[in-house]
Amino acid sequence: MPKKKKNNRFDDSDDEVPSIITAEDLENNDDDELVPSLAKKNVRQKKNKDKKSSQGNKDGPKPETKKSSKSDDDDEQQENDDDDDQSGDTAMAEVTNKMTKLTHKEKRKLKLQKAREAEEQQQLEECLTLDKNFTISTSGASLVDNALKVEEFSMSAAGKELLVNASLSISLGRRYGLVGPNGHGKTTLLRHIADKRALRLPPELDILLCEQEVMADETPAVQVVLKSDKKREALMEELDKLSQTDSLKNSERIAQIYDELQAIGADSAESRARRILAGLGFITAEMQDRPTKNFSGGWRMRVSLARALFIEPSVLLLDEPTNHLDLNAVIWLDNYLQEWKKTLIIVSHDQSFLDNVCTDIIHLDRQKLFYYRGNYTQFKKMYEQKKREFNKELDKQERQLKQLKQSGKSSKTAEKQIKEQQARKSGEHQVGNLLKRQKDYTVRFTFVDPPPLSPPILGLHDVDFGYDPERLIFKNLNFGIDMSSRIAIVGPNGVGKSTFLKLLAGEIEPVSGELRKNHRARIAKFDQHSGEHLPSSETPTEYLMRVFNLTYQNARKQLGSFGLVSHAHTIPNGQLSGGQKSRVALAEMALRGPHILILDEPTNNLDLESIDALAKAINEFQGGVIVVTHDERLIRETDCQLWVIEDNSIAEIDGDFDDYRGEILQALGEKVNNPSVSAQMAGAI
Repeated sequence: MPKKKKNNRFDDSDDEVPSIITAEDLENNDDDELVPSLAKKNVRQKKNKDKKSSQGNKDGPKPETKKSSKSDDDDEQQENDDDDDQSGDTAMAEVTNKMTKLTHKEKRKLKLQKAREAEEQQQLEECLTLDKNFTISTSGASLVDNALKVEEFSMSAAGKELLVNASLSISLGRRYGLVGPNGHGKTTLLRHIADKRALRLPPELDILLCEQEVMADETPAVQVVLKSDKKREALMEELDKLSQTDSLKNSERIAQIYDELQAIGADSAESRARRILAGLGFITAEMQDRPTKNFSGGWRMRVSLARALFIEPSVLLLDEPTNHLDLNAVIWLDNYLQEWKKTLIIVSHDQSFLDNVCTDIIHLDRQKLFYYRGNYTQFKKMYEQKKREFNKELDKQERQLKQLKQSGKSSKTAEKQIKEQQARKSGEHQVGNLLKRQKDYTVRFTFVDPPPLSPPILGLHDVDFGYDPERLIFKNLNFGIDMSSRIAIVGPNGVGKSTFLKLLAGEIEPVSGELRKNHRARIAKFDQHSGEHLPSSETPTEYLMRVFNLTYQNARKQLGSFGLVSHAHTIPNGQLSGGQKSRVALAEMALRGPHILILDEPTNNLDLESIDALAKAINEFQGGVIVVTHDERLIRETDCQLWVIEDNSIAEIDGDFDDYRGEILQALGEKVNNPSVSAQMAGAI
């Protein structure tokens, strides 16, 4: 444990943050092959022949389209799906005439083929439409050279195109970070990958997406994790049955079962399950043995994440795995995944987590997927270089267009000439489009600097507090903050970090002791419930105009600077998402000009760019800041002092974040991996 200074400040976070996780049973993959029947093939061949004879060559030759179906029959099926009804009727009439000449056995066989065809068509529709809002089309997938590839697929949601002719390429055994702006399809892509059928991924590949909490019932948490290993469970059940009889004929099978259990490491399964649960916050054996019905939804989601890590699928998909974990659990998960040997795809807004864990980055940008070797920081450098090169080419193109127009060429002719030059340069046969300047996604948070105040500004003096006076959370608490303070409160989930912030903000009264506040000091607090106070019938723009007497333009400018998309400026607050309400609340808080900012998990609904903007705004702010966060980078970037809550009190840590990280991992008996070494290896592999 890093040495602590004399305590007169404090931390807390007793909010049980929802987890993000659920493990599906990986063993129940009974998908049938979607192969069209021979009868359907023959009918469509006839339809195609009739159509070709009626059309002749009036449409000219058609370009070939790339297909990757399972057989030539599939190719012909796709080729002829758009035949008109008239030719279809003709073909079906011929089939009907032929059926009158078939034997009873042949008719029965053909009837069964049609039934299978209908079932296969229904399965295909289910594959290509996960529900009425999400659709996907693809030419197929392949597993070649230890890499999973899906070429030229498109994906849309609620009529909005998210990916167009994109290609997915995953090398097995690497750890990917999937990044891109919020709302552009990252979670939807993970769901399609997990579905497997939608992208026509190999059915034998076990893929797991952690998305839902485990069921609340009498099953102990550790048993939920252990039972997820279906093979081990089946062997243990069989062994138990065989052991109940003394028959000699069972002895050979019992010996085989013991060999199989040893091969899969069954002896160490429980210790491994408990290690994972402990890392995710289930510190004591009592917690691990507690029925899941006694946990909140957030803790049941942690059990689900533990189950996913225990299963170790070939491809593990994690959607914002750190979003609702406390800092200690994030530190453990970060360290644990640095040694993950199988394929991992993570969506996360935690840059430090992506830096420490990922060997590759997939960037979802302009409806395409782009691939970068290295972690997130390395990706940012390469992406900025790519943008500079693109803008250089764009400037050159604009100069050429200007020169051609000045020489007397029309805009249309000049653009055509530039396109042809680009096609020749790239070696492409088809003329493409001109380069277009991309609108950069920029977010800039600004907190208005308050007038200076002399300390003391805000403090807790000899405070005792407990929701039940017989069970105090804090005893004899002393803590102070002034306008130069930068403080991060740390500690495991449930020790009272959020309660501590509520005491500082004056939202709850101490049992004894007092809160002292400079009468001129303005205090602003942001937490996961911020934004719930917004009038549901007012728009964000109307609200800021009324409360702060802003003009329409200035209100929208303030909302835009905090990353609220423009269309959300003018819709009622009641229709905003939780993340959008949070941005309105941040914009409002900034306008109040506080002397002290109290931030409780401010990054939960922010993307990577917005977290960078928040860190920069805190560094530029001339008032005091106290924050509870699970985001390592926010703590490091703002150079916060660490204060830990434990033993009903708070104390400053004599050390930096790395000291605290090492202490947490050593207390769990874990090997402490070096994130900087992991990052270097990521770029070199």
